[in-house]
Amino acid sequence: MVHRLDRPTSGIVIFARTSKALSRMNELFKNKEINKIYWAVIDKLPSENEATLVHYLKKNEKQNKSYAFDTQKSGAKEASLTYRLAGRSNKYYFLEIELHTGRHHQIRAQLAKIGCHIKGDLKYGSSRSNPGGGIHLHARSIEFIHPVSKEKLSITANPPGDVLWDEFVKIKV
Repeated sequence: MVHRLDRPTSGIVIFARTSKALSRMNELFKNKEINKIYWAVIDKLPSENEATLVHYLKKNEKQNKSYAFDTQKSGAKEASLTYRLAGRSNKYYFLEIELHTGRHHQIRAQLAKIGCHIKGDLKYGSSRSNPGGGIHLHARSIEFIHPVSKEKLSITANPPGDVLWDEFVKIKV
């Protein structure tokens, strides 16, 4: 496996078929040559329609949770993402998120830090869980230049079918 997703998250995961392919893909991730886009359904309107968030994340191993801070803390790692408000429903807001770093629970922790909770994400402040225990965070697309053929690859996955995701897909298509 080249990278992973948080257990309650849906979407794209890349697997390498050979150790050589794995090392090449790891280099792309290390050099930040992979563009990852996520979709999230959140409970509150962010203060800005589009913004880049930079925080310092510190993982609490016992809680399996990361905490976001505005300033550097001992043992914390810098985390960066850009979000854009992509739409809204009666009760929720849809974000499109470009991930710049890949930290533990990064999107969940950074959105919680600004007071926006992902639907169903009890660990980071959502008021109720979703049926089945998933959260409304979806790894929508990944783009990169193939390390051998040098052609641009773009992989997109639709979110699982439910009323909110279906509404988001209609907005984005």
